[in-house]
Amino acid sequence: MTLHRILLSYRDPNLAKSIVDKIKEYAAQIKDTVRIMNFCGTHEHTITYYGIRSLMPPNIELVAGPGCPVCVTPARIIDAAIKLALEENLTVYTYGDMYKVPGTKLSLAQAKGLGAKVVVVYGFNDAVRMATKNKDDSIFVGVGFETTMPTVASQLYIGKVPNNLAIIPSYRLTPPILKYMLNRGDIRIDGIILPGHVSTIIGVESWLFLEGKVPSVIAGFEPIDVLIAILMMIKQLVKGESRVENEYSRVVRFKGNEKARKLISKVFKVIDADWRGIGLVPNSGATLAEEFMHYDAFQKYDLKITNSVDIKPGCRCADIILGLAKPTDCPLFMKACTPETPYGPCMVSSEGTCHIWAKYGGYTEVKQ
Repeated sequence: MTLHRILLSYRDPNLAKSIVDKIKEYAAQIKDTVRIMNFCGTHEHTITYYGIRSLMPPNIELVAGPGCPVCVTPARIIDAAIKLALEENLTVYTYGDMYKVPGTKLSLAQAKGLGAKVVVVYGFNDAVRMATKNKDDSIFVGVGFETTMPTVASQLYIGKVPNNLAIIPSYRLTPPILKYMLNRGDIRIDGIILPGHVSTIIGVESWLFLEGKVPSVIAGFEPIDVLIAILMMIKQLVKGESRVENEYSRVVRFKGNEKARKLISKVFKVIDADWRGIGLVPNSGATLAEEFMHYDAFQKYDLKITNSVDIKPGCRCADIILGLAKPTDCPLFMKACTPETPYGPCMVSSEGTCHIWAKYGGYTEVKQ
């Protein structure tokens, strides 16, 4: 079977219908509403793009959580990059998703309009290559979850990063934010679609703390993957179980990518970290270990950023990130805040819930 045919099988409408029928069959045995939260922007994209919410029975609610790394990057990180670009004339290398995310006053895109040297790169390797060639003092805005950390770790560990390239580290770890969400008390989560990309790195074992607490399934990103994951969770709820299962077994292993995990542990150290709109979450961030601290832009340039503003007045990104509100609950959604003129961080990134709903109509009702 060709790769194309395999891919099509994960989008088969007849198979999807049979899974949805099973979901409805099991959901009918549950009296209460079931809130299933995803922790990955790509899962939210799949759910919205393929209209999966519209296929669910009335008592199954699919909720987006903090699965967008760009959305939860604190404004001070953007402010820091802009400060170094405008005041120190440094070149800033950044992911495309970060380019238009608002800082306290400006985005990197707006800073470029004021003369800042901002270069959009696909990944850290591009920044290393350009900095090595150009010799200019430069910084890389290091954001993301566990999936973006191995590339940075490998380049630093083998000594390929030039001295003229520093890093603004703002990496966030997924299991700690999930623990935080479960422990808050004001966020109801009855099932969790665990992130597939992150799990390829950290493995099934990193989620075992969820055993006995809430039904959780690591899922792939095709519509059939997501539907199967939902069915697996509903079955657990009917049986009164709370287990961690791996629907994405074709990619995710129990221990994940052990080489990548070892590299991460050597180059980074775990810290308490701020999440935009959420606040300080214990052990949820990663910064450079002491051996590599001379690459930290905050240390190298004695950088101090104060009075940053994460969430602007009227914006409900914080509640949306936490699953306490939907984009349509925000009075600015598709009015003062659109993909063309984003007001809050959730509207900028391709993984942001507001951006996804704005682009694909996650708030529309589809009649079956």
